[in-house]
Amino acid sequence: MKKYTLIISILLILVTLKAYSYEELKQEFLHANSYRIFDEMKNIIEKTAEETKNANIMALNAEAMTEIANWGYQENETRKELYEKAVEKAKKAVEIENNTYTNYVAGAAVGRLAQFSGIFESMFLLGDFDKYFKQSIECDCKNYGSLVAMGMRYRDTPWPMKNDKKAEEYLLKALEAEPAYINTYYELGIFYKNKNDKEKAIKMFNKVIELPPHENWIIQGKEAKKMSKIELENLQK
Repeated sequence: MKKYTLIISILLILVTLKAYSYEELKQEFLHANSYRIFDEMKNIIEKTAEETKNANIMALNAEAMTEIANWGYQENETRKELYEKAVEKAKKAVEIENNTYTNYVAGAAVGRLAQFSGIFESMFLLGDFDKYFKQSIECDCKNYGSLVAMGMRYRDTPWPMKNDKKAEEYLLKALEAEPAYINTYYELGIFYKNKNDKEKAIKMFNKVIELPPHENWIIQGKEAKKMSKIELENLQK
């Protein structure tokens, strides 16, 4: 009896200590984030929380914290705390391995944290935002997430940091890199609307409505469709 108890105990320990590969964890993350499944995302955060050597898994932990803060919580205090933790973890990941993914996650976390910071702190964080996303693009010029982020940065920041030419260039490059990501069409639609180019804006918003959401961004894509319909109604009045 004691022998079987010992075997069961060993098996339970082995299950507890199961090593998850980055590829397995990433697939779980993509599903949880695409459909915004709160419990699944929390589980991913728990699985990856103690990682200190694998840069991609550390970045995945930071990305999971960033995304669940984006859509899983309403309290600003909780969201800011998660963004701060995500920035800290992502920066450590970049130090271990400077690749397109670790930099993308660091830039995304910094960008979200800047929304909860004061003017001077936000200016400082903007420097980090630019640094991480530009490094991400240098590592992989087809990282559409980083390209979209830089396009929105140059579109939405106030003068003298605003640059319409760069905003359009980055967003068009993002569209070329991943045409299936319909949110890029939406962001371009907003850009052209702001530039009073009604024809191009309508074209972009119609593309959002026509195309299916990207498989990794289902809920986000559905939101973009709803917002595009509203934008079209306003433009066609």
